[in-house]
Amino acid sequence: MLSRMVAELGPWSWWLLGLLLLGAELLLPGVFLVWIGIGALATGVISLLLWESAAWGWQIQVLVFAGLAVVATLLGRRYLSKSDLVTDEPLLNQRGASLVGRTATLQDPIAEGHGRIRLDDTYWPVLGPDISAGTKVRIVSWNGRDLIVEAA
Repeated sequence: MLSRMVAELGPWSWWLLGLLLLGAELLLPGVFLVWIGIGALATGVISLLLWESAAWGWQIQVLVFAGLAVVATLLGRRYLSKSDLVTDEPLLNQRGASLVGRTATLQDPIAEGHGRIRLDDTYWPVLGPDISAGTKVRIVSWNGRDLIVEAA
């Protein structure tokens, strides 16, 4: 049935596949089927030009489609991966990094390099030299989990 439909539609079968893939992209999350759909549409354009050629068999069409889909995917990833966006909140989702430079009072003393401070409504684990509780400290960096502090 599928081969009969492809034979009847001719080069338009690639266009149909491309449009189905682009439509599926609307239903599925992510941006992946777009590039495969573009590969199918490009194969459809080539098929319109070469459909009567004896060398343009289904095997060649599938190879051209696969190659164009890979090229479209690679170009699309390169285009979308450009992250030169300028934002007024570069540390928006990096709360620990946004705390660097602030001062706080030690809630628990730093003993053997580990302690705890309270900033706003959150307790943060800190690393630094041994310092007694109640001492003012300055946050100098963040390692992804702990804030690194020094005496202020």
